[in-house]
Amino acid sequence: MKNQELAQIFYEIAEFLEMEEVPFKPQAYRKAAQFLEGLEEDIESIYEKGGEKALEDLPSIGRNIADKIREYIEIGKIKYYLELKDKTPINIEELTAVEGLGPKTVRILYNKLGIRNLKDLEKAAKEHKIAPLFGLGEKTEKNILEGIKFLKRSKGRFLLGRILPVVSEIEKKLKSLKEVDQISVAGSVRRKKETIGDVDFLITSKNPEKVMDFFVSLPGVVKVWGKGQTKSSVRMKEGFNIDIRVIQKKSYGSALQYFTGSKEHNIITRRLAISKGLKLSEYGVFKGKKMIAGWSEKGVYRSLGLSFIEPELRENRGEVEAAQKGKLPKLVKLEDIKGDLHCHSSWNGGENSILELAETAKNMGYLYLGIADHTKFLRIENGLDERKLSQQRKEIDKLNLEFENFKILQGAETNILNDGALDIRDNALEKLDYAIAGVHSNLKMPKEKMTERIITAMKNPYVKIISHPTGRLLKRREEYLIDFEKILRAAKEFNVVLEVNSFPERLDLNDVNIKLAIEAGVRLIINTDSHHKGHLDYMELGVNQARRGWAEKNNIINTYSLKDLIKVFQD
Repeated sequence: MKNQELAQIFYEIAEFLEMEEVPFKPQAYRKAAQFLEGLEEDIESIYEKGGEKALEDLPSIGRNIADKIREYIEIGKIKYYLELKDKTPINIEELTAVEGLGPKTVRILYNKLGIRNLKDLEKAAKEHKIAPLFGLGEKTEKNILEGIKFLKRSKGRFLLGRILPVVSEIEKKLKSLKEVDQISVAGSVRRKKETIGDVDFLITSKNPEKVMDFFVSLPGVVKVWGKGQTKSSVRMKEGFNIDIRVIQKKSYGSALQYFTGSKEHNIITRRLAISKGLKLSEYGVFKGKKMIAGWSEKGVYRSLGLSFIEPELRENRGEVEAAQKGKLPKLVKLEDIKGDLHCHSSWNGGENSILELAETAKNMGYLYLGIADHTKFLRIENGLDERKLSQQRKEIDKLNLEFENFKILQGAETNILNDGALDIRDNALEKLDYAIAGVHSNLKMPKEKMTERIITAMKNPYVKIISHPTGRLLKRREEYLIDFEKILRAAKEFNVVLEVNSFPERLDLNDVNIKLAIEAGVRLIINTDSHHKGHLDYMELGVNQARRGWAEKNNIINTYSLKDLIKVFQD
């Protein structure tokens, strides 16, 4: 689908325009990009069915942007975008990926130092040419170098949430071939790792040649690394590689177990096989020369004396020992989720009205939806003050009269200030159904101060949830420094729920911290942090992350009924 490609282009156009200080237009392009990211239907299909008029009728897509979508669909490029790039020949996506560098700072760096890309930026920072610039001090220079170092570490990795739609589309196309008998994605994608390096598909087929011909000719393939009878490799235009392997039917289960990994999990399962006088490989489980398992993945684990280990758990974090004892967790599932409590509406810079979000949530089968718009500290997000929260409450109460078996809850995502206080008065928080608190500023505080800052917020009796608790942005910035054990003790003591934020760039908490929270008896919630109704679908990413952290249904409060959820907030 071209949805994601166009979204990326529109985000870049917004940054070019912001760099030139063009009013209003950057926000229009960002809104269009957000809409396209959350759009389930292929934008190309919409255009083919209804032409440019159908595009103009879409939310956030006016005539001007519709024309650019048409241009991209028809000729594969947008003249306006290319003109912007020619006018300011910089890699804006690369430069703004460095934490703290916005379009306006990028413009200063280009105008004053001729910086066009990450290599130029690093050279200038190392030569201390950035510190003397107006408004940019030594601290900024140091932060830039730290940001570049972080980006280099994550180079070659791709966000699971951005890759999955492409992978799913390819899997659907391959599955439709009559020559494909069985197919599965393997590797880190199947384990639902938050970032991936490449993608692996396994298939069984009686006629692999036709499958390989089809595979290397897929739309989006920009390079064929190799094409053979049993394996082919390609590079996709998004930058990642895909391998496809043809497996013998009798070995499909063992190959799936082997190629799913992880490496550490495979090492421990092979050692276990050896201890039982068996040999485990991608071809099967053998006792001497006799193959005793391998047709199915469950059979492979059963032959080792193990209950089936879900792919998300295969990281050698105790899953084999738990499987030996029959004590593997019964992992939470997407269908267990009853609602989403971190959604931003048009009251607060989100794309959709409260009604539109609620109708989408109800159609997803949810029992409740929580509106948690930012409060006043975040002026850039149109943060709500006490008066606006009161007005919003009236709208929510009115809307709730229109629904049966569904409830809109009013929350707020308050901002934790430097001293741990919140940016909204307690008498306003008291009137909410719940309050979320999150850190959105001054992320580089020392560990002790940041820990105390968050714990102070937790002590507020109206704070029920801590949003994106470690503040990381995948491929953009690291977690801020906190003593997570202290945070867990405080969460337990003050009955505060920690969020698993499903937004593709966040997935915060990470899987290791989720497991630690569960072991500490701290309750969790999976939220999407939606700014568009299409973002509600990100819930699947959060559920994947929770599963990787060994979460069961009872660990996650938004698997509860509305009555039991409210009890949690009243305790």
